Amino acid sequence: MMQDKIFEALASSPRRQILAFLSERELTAGDIAARFEMSAPAVSRHLSVLVNAGLIDSERRGQFVVYRLVPDNLVNTLTQFAFEICPVGGPLKRESRRAKKAAG
Repeated sequence: MMQDKIFEALASSPRRQILAFLSERELTAGDIAARFEMSAPAVSRHLSVLVNAGLIDSERRGQFVVYRLVPDNLVNTLTQFAFEICPVGGPLKRESRRAKKAAG
């Protein structure tokens, strides 16, 4: 069931942190790995779980795969609200927002 996949995805602190960081902009797996000091295989596993849960999607752009939140997902809407008040997710969301403004 999709609900089980969503709960499995959200049960992991690193995956919730990835969602918070993706909340303001698109990122490559390399960007995510660099921010969270995770190995490429670990990031790949986390991203796979998030994609399978329908919380993020990906798009190949040349040699890179870019990941972004699925904006019309109700769970993402609720977690966006939660990230604003979460002691871990809030700072990541603000960091992502600042980086987005700085980039363009």
